[in-house]
Amino acid sequence: MTLPDARVVVLVRQGCHLCDDALAIVSDVCTRTGATWASLDVDDDERLRAEFTDHVPVTFVDGTQFSLWFVDGQRLSAALA
Repeated sequence: MTLPDARVVVLVRQGCHLCDDALAIVSDVCTRTGATWASLDVDDDERLRAEFTDHVPVTFVDGTQFSLWFVDGQRLSAALA
């Protein structure tokens, strides 16, 4: 799997309320820390859809899976420090 070139990447799906919540937290934390971030819709990539199916949102930090379903803003801030 190739992720976008950003410190934080969130795999999402349209219509997913947990994804919306995760994106809001990631956006806030990354704005405060100056970290780059991107989101990627799993339904736009057959391999991602097959691998993560209903397991979204998935958050990666520096290319390593950081969280599944929920993002803890304090933990993310610490990981980006």
